[in-house]
Amino acid sequence: KNITEDQTRETFWAVKDINLEIKQGDRIGIIGRNGAGKSTLLKLLSRIVDPTSGKISINGRMSSLLEVGTGFHPELTGRENVYLNGAVLGMRHYEIKRKFDEIVAFAGVEKFLDTPVKHYSSGMYMRLAFSVAAHLDPEILVVDEVLAVGDAQFQKKCLGKMKEVGSEGRTILFVSHNMNAIEQICNKGVLMHGGKVANLSDDVTSIIHRYLTQNDEVNNSSEWNNVDGLYDNGCFIPERVRICDKDGSNVEKVSKNDNVYLTIQGLMLNPDNALQVGYALYAEDGSLIYWTCHNDVKEDLWPILKKGEAKFKTSIPLHLLNEGQYSVEVIVALYCREWICQPRVDAPVVYFELHGSSDSPYFTLKRPGILAPILNWEVE
Repeated sequence: KNITEDQTRETFWAVKDINLEIKQGDRIGIIGRNGAGKSTLLKLLSRIVDPTSGKISINGRMSSLLEVGTGFHPELTGRENVYLNGAVLGMRHYEIKRKFDEIVAFAGVEKFLDTPVKHYSSGMYMRLAFSVAAHLDPEILVVDEVLAVGDAQFQKKCLGKMKEVGSEGRTILFVSHNMNAIEQICNKGVLMHGGKVANLSDDVTSIIHRYLTQNDEVNNSSEWNNVDGLYDNGCFIPERVRICDKDGSNVEKVSKNDNVYLTIQGLMLNPDNALQVGYALYAEDGSLIYWTCHNDVKEDLWPILKKGEAKFKTSIPLHLLNEGQYSVEVIVALYCREWICQPRVDAPVVYFELHGSSDSPYFTLKRPGILAPILNWEVE
C-alpha cells in the first residue's frame, strides 16, 4: 500500500539503546511487563534476528530455548531431533551420544522417542527441548518464559537444573514472570521498559521490588475489554473481564469483609462441554495462589451453556488472602484440545489490592506467608 501525503510512516523500535556487559558466571534475570522487549532481546542475543544497528559480541557456546520446539523438525522423531538440535548447537556426534540417555531420562519421553515430534503435546515438546538445551554443556544458557507450558513437577526439575548449571559457573539469561524463580536462580537483575533497560542491579531482590511497584495505569486496572478482537475461536470469545462488588460496580481496592466477584463476559458461539472458563490468581511477587474453573464441580452440577452472550461469575475468597496486590489471569480452554487464554502466556489480566490481613483490632500488620485465612476457632 502506498503512503499518501496525509499518511505518515511510524518506526517502532522493539529494543533500542541497550548497552549491557554480561560476565562469565552471571545469572541474569530479565523482567518487565508484556511488550517491554525481553523476548526480542533474547532473540538478538541468540542470533535469531539481526540488530538494525549496533554490535553483539559473544564468547562461548550458547544454548537457547526461546519457544517450544525451537530448532526441532516436526517430521523427525524425538531421537533424531536430539541429534539434530545438538548439532545445531555445535555439539559433536560423540558428545551428544554420551549425553543422550541423560537427556531422554530428564525429559521423560522414553516411550515416544521414535515418534515424530509433530505428534507430541506442547508439554512433551517443551520437556525434550529444554532437556537438550540444558544438558549439552553450554557456556551460556538462554531461557525465555517457556516453562509455563510444563506441569508443576517438570517446572521444579527445570529450575533445579538451571540452578545446577549456574552453580557450575556458567552464564544464564532467564526471562520469566515468576519472581520466585528469578530470585532463586539469578544473582543480578535487568528491568526492561519500552524496549530499554530501565534498571540494572546486582541486587535482584531490589529489581523485583522495583518491577512490582512500577507506577503503571495498567497495573491498577480492574477491568479488561477485548477492544482488539483477540482470541478468535469457534467456541467462546471473551469480551469483558471485571472485578466488581455485589452491585456490579468495578472495585480496585478491597478489604477482607468485602464481597468481591470476578465476571467474565463473552460471546458463546458453539456451546461445548469441553469448555473451561476460570482464572488463575497470583500474588504480587508472582506466586501462583490457585487456579479455578467453572466446571470444577461434579458434572451434573455444570451450568447449561447456550449460544449468545454469556457471563461467568464467581466470588473471590478474600477471607483467605493476605494483604497485598493481586493479579487475576483469565483461563479459557477446550479441555485437552486447545488453549484460548492461557495464564502467564497470553491471558487477559485484571488487578485488585487487598488491605488488611485480620479483623483483629490488635493484629493489624500484614501476616507472614502467602495466605492469611480468617478461620473459626473453638475453645473447650
